[in-house]
Amino acid sequence: MTTPHATLTAPDAAQIEALALAAIADLPLPYREAAQHVVLRIEDFASDDMLAELGVESPFELTGLYEGIPLTEKSVSDQPLQPDMIWLFRRPILDEWLERGNVTLQELVTHVLVHELAHHFGWSDAEIGAIDPWWE
Repeated sequence: MTTPHATLTAPDAAQIEALALAAIADLPLPYREAAQHVVLRIEDFASDDMLAELGVESPFELTGLYEGIPLTEKSVSDQPLQPDMIWLFRRPILDEWLERGNVTLQELVTHVLVHELAHHFGWSDAEIGAIDPWWE
């Protein structure tokens, strides 16, 4: 006999990416287009190097990361070494989602993505709150 949960599987990287892309599509127009130029990467966990650089002990503590130069700090004379990138870490996101139990996975992925986009765009807390009311 199987339990109802025995047939369920955790959302995979492709499903998390689809949720993140839907969140980007729902952004206000001026930000939507610019956000589409940021590379989106979905991994189960941050790399050991990322964790060490940030001083994070447990890989479950990091749900997302922005790598790049914020638009507010870019210069036309900058030579980009790599594209701006947002990392979403599937396992910590799923763990937080299950732990919270009061938000949808779409809401949580959107929240993490908007937080990382805030680093890219140089948004204030008020600007983040206008885009992601959950931030408040």
